Amino acid sequence: MKGVSPHAVIGGVIALVVAGAVTAGLAVIGSPSEARLERLDARRIQDLQTLSRLIDVYWMRHSRLPSSLDAVSLESPATAPRDPVSGQPYEFRATGEKRYELCAMFDRRSTGTTHGRGEELWAHGAGRGCFPLEAREPSRS
Repeated sequence: MKGVSPHAVIGGVIALVVAGAVTAGLAVIGSPSEARLERLDARRIQDLQTLSRLIDVYWMRHSRLPSSLDAVSLESPATAPRDPVSGQPYEFRATGEKRYELCAMFDRRSTGTTHGRGEELWAHGAGRGCFPLEAREPSRS
């Protein structure tokens, strides 16, 4: 019976090390599909922040909340953003004279990464997430 060559043993060890490194890397940074879902959710937050600013401008011009996000689009040179996957408009609901909610469907729970100033406001779980907001004078920065 012939023994195992040293080259075969070294090759096997290298293959195990590479497989372990790939597995560990995926465990730490997540799979490409998970990274895509995280990017889509970050985009949704950016869209909601944009809508919030557009609603602030609408409030400043009209001293009232818009009846819908379509009304905001009519005031802006750009159309109101929509969900990047479904293409559906985000949800808007007035809850008071200056108060309103913006809602979106999220793929994952937020991970604590920042989404700009006030990131705690934009923390969300997986599924439908709504954010209570209040119209205010837009900041001039």
